[in-house]
Amino acid sequence: MEQKELVCVNCPKGCRITVELEDGKVQAIRGYSCDKGKQYAAQETTRPMRILTTTVRIEGARLRVLPVITDKEIPLDQMSEAMEQVRKITVQAPIKVNDVIIADFLGTDANLIASRSMEKQS
Repeated sequence: MEQKELVCVNCPKGCRITVELEDGKVQAIRGYSCDKGKQYAAQETTRPMRILTTTVRIEGARLRVLPVITDKEIPLDQMSEAMEQVRKITVQAPIKVNDVIIADFLGTDANLIASRSMEKQS
């Protein structure tokens, strides 16, 4: 049986949680003080998820890059592939905040969206 220890980041309490795994499956979780902590620990030890924040190239705007973010967490093990795809993207101004740049990014059900607006430069 494998044991993993982590600190929950869902709230300021920072519960120290212990997860017992057998063959990659959660057998027991101890040390959490709420259901969110329990869910976080199970997810973090089996398939960690993260929000991707980065930039893509933009043409026709005052700046050369546009900040983007996923609207949901995506699997941490897909971050390298995600960044490979991001490096290939170039968008055209104007762009409004929350415009979808890529829907269902990498088949994760998360959209890659603009996190700021950029007007077309004249």
